[in-house]
Amino acid sequence: MTKTVLVSGASVAGPAAAFWLHHYGYSVTVVEAAPKLRPGGQAVDFRGEQMKVIDAMGLTEQLRAYETGMGDQLLLNTAGKPIVTVPSSFASGELEILRGDLARILYESTQDYTEYVFGDRVTSLTETADGVEVTFRHGAPRRFDLVVGADGVHSGVRTAAFGAEARFRKDLGYHVAGFTAPNHLGLDHSGLIFNEPGRGAMVYSGRDGESVTVILYFRGDPRGYGRPDLERQKEIVADVFAGAGWEMQRLLSAVDDAPDLYFDTVGQISLDRWSTGRVVLLGDAAWCAGPGGSGTGLAMMGAQILAGELAAAGGDHVVAFERYEQRLRKAAHVGHKNGAGSGGFLVPENEKKLRSRNRMYKMLTGPVFGKVFDYMSSRAANAVQFREYAGKVAG
Repeated sequence: MTKTVLVSGASVAGPAAAFWLHHYGYSVTVVEAAPKLRPGGQAVDFRGEQMKVIDAMGLTEQLRAYETGMGDQLLLNTAGKPIVTVPSSFASGELEILRGDLARILYESTQDYTEYVFGDRVTSLTETADGVEVTFRHGAPRRFDLVVGADGVHSGVRTAAFGAEARFRKDLGYHVAGFTAPNHLGLDHSGLIFNEPGRGAMVYSGRDGESVTVILYFRGDPRGYGRPDLERQKEIVADVFAGAGWEMQRLLSAVDDAPDLYFDTVGQISLDRWSTGRVVLLGDAAWCAGPGGSGTGLAMMGAQILAGELAAAGGDHVVAFERYEQRLRKAAHVGHKNGAGSGGFLVPENEKKLRSRNRMYKMLTGPVFGKVFDYMSSRAANAVQFREYAGKVAG
């Protein structure tokens, strides 16, 4: 009898898990709180061992067709003048693609054999002797053999199975917002990095020359803003960046009409265990590291390892979940170390620290420290080695 799995989350980790679980004979349902796939989003990159997972999924050619093709970026001073050229390898890796394009390709690659349910979410989980009884906000209760929480840092599955988010979340002291805006700067496969004390922006245009992706980082309410609605998100962004120099006001004028505004407090997730009974966490729901933690690539590797370990264990989820965690813990730890200092680098809080950060950019992009940066940028990506698994567990 084919085993059934509920996967919560249809961004990247969820559809990747659907791909690999189907590969090993499972019947998969993916539930997603959003009413449809989210467009746009920031660029995500893949390096080293992570590229082997993409190759194994047969997606390299498709992803290449939508890669950003980003070249160098310019670091600007507070007057908006270039002071450092940041090479593409600094942020773009071996392959870079917008998160929205990646999510769409993963969805399209799995929709023929995966049941996708949009506009709903898990509200409770009750484990029985042979499965998990799941209730949803809108849909009727259902039973599954296994449940995978791949629903991000604010995971509903994690809350239902492990407890409140506050128990596992550590905020890093700053916030992020992102949106798409018209490309009035004329950027062509290039980007700009601008900072003032306590706030800053990364602006880049890749494959789509008509628009730019704007990623804002800022220090605001140290207690966080909670999870505000869309109108409040726009108000916070406007308040924080009021009076910001360079081209910021023109870029921010696009926020009201942006179809893809993203807003959150930046933090890390840490749990002693990533599974309990028949429920297991994947990606940011389990180990969110923050910027620089190679989260997207590791989530896709984690999906392959989770499904592969189930195959290797003959479907024994207790054994498989333990082995899955053993293989990924080191990589997650490296990602956490990389992400822990991201705030001081992305959004220095005062003039002195901003000048120090800019000097660091100059050193890291210079000939002497170039190899040091290459090591730093690939460390998280190569912290776990790709391994092929054979066999099927169900079917």
